[in-house]
Amino acid sequence: MLRIENIAKTFNPGTITEKIALRDVSLHLAPGDFVTVIGGNGAGKSTLMNSIAGTFPVDKGKIIIDNEDITKWPEHKRARYIGRVFQDPMMGTAANMQIEENMAIAARRGKTPTLRWSAPAAQQKFFREQLKTLNLGLEERLESKVGLLSGGQRQALTLLMATLVEPKLLLLDEHTAALDPKTAAQVLAITNEIVTKRHLTTLMITHNMKDALACGNRLIMLHDGKILIDVKGEEKKSLTIKDLLAMFEKAAGSELNSDALLLS
Repeated sequence: MLRIENIAKTFNPGTITEKIALRDVSLHLAPGDFVTVIGGNGAGKSTLMNSIAGTFPVDKGKIIIDNEDITKWPEHKRARYIGRVFQDPMMGTAANMQIEENMAIAARRGKTPTLRWSAPAAQQKFFREQLKTLNLGLEERLESKVGLLSGGQRQALTLLMATLVEPKLLLLDEHTAALDPKTAAQVLAITNEIVTKRHLTTLMITHNMKDALACGNRLIMLHDGKILIDVKGEEKKSLTIKDLLAMFEKAAGSELNSDALLLS
């Protein structure tokens, strides 16, 4: 479903602030793969995700989704294939619009845009059914402004909107990092249910090693712009945080020095 072939990205090349973010990264995801991505600050996690989403062009290499080469496509064109949830709960929704209006826009991803915001009665029924699966009571608040929702409610709504029209690839960019622990666990549980039940091909960046081990069928660790560790299946299921740290030290030849990663 996703093929990344030797992509590289350097910011500010030839200057004193030059930063090599990705170094010939290759990654293949089969349909239904749920891959968690971890790594210290500056490892290349966000650059990898932004490269796939088309936020900026890569310097070399190819990005292919479902046999379609999207390497040269602009971000808005890639959006027909990609669902994305950001770290900031404010980024995935329009605060001054109703829940219904936000969902109506999400339901038109990949279709010709129109000026119609509201939804017909049949679609409202569908929206209520979808919102009910979140167990947050939002199905009774279709006309509420999204800006009135809590961070957790808003992030859960964003996740639902990102998958309302099934994406070929779902990108989760540390989507629980800005939430308190209880709310983060709730949103993560909703994430697991949606992704596993619908077999969505998913990349999830997280700083939390425990979450990275608990979620998905595959885990990759980035370091210095390269994929250092790639484990899947039964090997991933049996891993502990201690095992993961030992694997990193063996592969990198140094200790993992990232307070955010270790403390989480």
